[in-house]
Amino acid sequence: MWDVAYYLAVVILLAAAVIASAFAVRAYMTGAGPMDAVSKLFGPKPERRLDIVEQSNLDGRRRLILIRRDDVEHLIMTGGPVDMVIETGIGERREQNVDTIETPSAVFTRMPRAKGQAGGEQ
Repeated sequence: MWDVAYYLAVVILLAAAVIASAFAVRAYMTGAGPMDAVSKLFGPKPERRLDIVEQSNLDGRRRLILIRRDDVEHLIMTGGPVDMVIETGIGERREQNVDTIETPSAVFTRMPRAKGQAGGEQ
């Protein structure tokens, strides 16, 4: 029985030595004190910069994902032959004032045809 307790104590001491040496190496590599290396382990976590806002399945393979990174949203389509970014900078437009948003110009400048005209001009 004492042999099992002895080997268990040795294993526990070796594990503690490995953990202590890992913290010492981390403190040496970062240039901080050993207490800073330990306090970072239990300190507050940094604010998350990346978040999935919404996702939607298009079909069996493709998916649209709206991702927010640093308060800017990006629309990404995944699952097809190539993953692609559809739109970027979505969050930037929300912050603009409604008066400053430019209205897009008309795509078609031709006048619509009157009823009864089949093709070209008469």
